[in-house]
Amino acid sequence: MPEPPEPPAFTPVLAGFTQALRAEGLAVGTGDLLTYCAAAATLDPTDLTDLYWAGSTTLVTRKDDLDVYDRVFRRYFLADRGPVRELLKLSTQIGAQVDGAVLDVPATDPAAGDDTEEEAKLGLMASAAEALRHKSFGACTPEELAAVRRIMRRIRLTPPRRRTRRTAPARSGRVPDLRRTVRDAMRPGGDVAGLRWRRRKTRLRPLILILDVSGSMADYSRSLLQFAHSARRASGRVEVFCFGTRLTRITQPLGRRRPDQALAEAGRAVLDWEGGTKIGAALDEFTRVWGRRGLARGGVVVVCSDGLDRGDPDLLATAAQRLARQCHRLVWLNPHKGDNKDFAPSTLGMMVVAPHVDLLLSGHDLHSLEELATLLPTLN
Repeated sequence: MPEPPEPPAFTPVLAGFTQALRAEGLAVGTGDLLTYCAAAATLDPTDLTDLYWAGSTTLVTRKDDLDVYDRVFRRYFLADRGPVRELLKLSTQIGAQVDGAVLDVPATDPAAGDDTEEEAKLGLMASAAEALRHKSFGACTPEELAAVRRIMRRIRLTPPRRRTRRTAPARSGRVPDLRRTVRDAMRPGGDVAGLRWRRRKTRLRPLILILDVSGSMADYSRSLLQFAHSARRASGRVEVFCFGTRLTRITQPLGRRRPDQALAEAGRAVLDWEGGTKIGAALDEFTRVWGRRGLARGGVVVVCSDGLDRGDPDLLATAAQRLARQCHRLVWLNPHKGDNKDFAPSTLGMMVVAPHVDLLLSGHDLHSLEELATLLPTLN
């Protein structure tokens, strides 16, 4: 029977970090530690930026715990007298091998203040993240795309709200709540102290993402799929479709908690990945099958495509017009738009759908996707 493989040499360091998180009250289990170690092994465990984002993704499950995580990470990995520094002092210089692994932690000047050094290091990390926000997905290296996707997991899409026909008790409103008013008046002997009111309830509008995964979108499709996974995890009323030459619903695979597992299952479900493009046929199928079922009724539909259609322009025009009538707002993300505020559609497909689009954005980098997340709640 073969012997089990030895754990990586950096595992004790990461285990100590999870113990420090548990000491501060974070719910970090053994399974989370194993996931963290697997993520660090896949990335670069000697890079503090990779360790930070890998831990933030795998160990933090509540938004309220982010501040605690940041504080513990600074103390554990960056402080001069932290556990990692004490471990590294066993070797003759920082960056030497520790138990067979090289942990490249930047050296600090003991004479300088700890807070200044920590802020400088985290400032460099923030600067790198800010630069990636404005770099096109097509121009990113594989390492940069991995960092972008880790940052993208923090984006939370909030669809706009709409008023329903049902009402609920409220402090003020236009409709008096006679039942509550009479019930309150019966307690002090029939004296009406004041009117009670009701107002209409609100609920989130459905959000439907339709992603182009054809060959012309190869530089952007995987990043957009990661963005769709973040949207799916943030709100339950999110539907995701992919299309190349056919339309595929991938809402269920993207509901997985682990991004790698979700994207792998979605990739297996899409049979026409990086193939041809038939936007008109895909949108026509969506309106005839899913639109008629009411999936897009009152919702916001976001189509991510460069508009390079090989199908019938008349079919595309008819499908776009029908889709605009079925939904509340139609948003189109075209990576070719970039940062050009005076962008004018040049492809036949975009010229055909432009009259039916309510909002045209680029979607070519992280900043444009964050802009979409900001604008979505305002599309009432």
